[in-house]
Amino acid sequence: MYCRNCGALNDDNAWKCVKCGQVLPHPEEPGVPRERGEIPNYLVHAILVTLFCCLPLGIPAIVFAAQVNAKAEAGDIEGAWEASRRAKTWVWASFGVGLVTTIVYLVLMLSTASLRF
Repeated sequence: MYCRNCGALNDDNAWKCVKCGQVLPHPEEPGVPRERGEIPNYLVHAILVTLFCCLPLGIPAIVFAAQVNAKAEAGDIEGAWEASRRAKTWVWASFGVGLVTTIVYLVLMLSTASLRF
């Protein structure tokens, strides 16, 4: 478990941080951040939606996805979760805009093609 105060890695059964001495919450308590390895960074998703869906919305997704691992390595677990959440939001926004744009394009192309014949 990581200390909320200093970010030091402690044993799962520890009640006090080995580095700063802060009392650690019990793992079952709500609001306790999960381990660093469990935080999804969505980097692959962000790159794919940037290339294939919507470039302007994909760029922030890549930026936030790149921040996840850096913040987790620095011990900022809460910040890493926030960057992960924002990366996921931008990935879905980029995917949605790309999907809507593709559908509108296909409808316009099919309606113009039917007018010619």
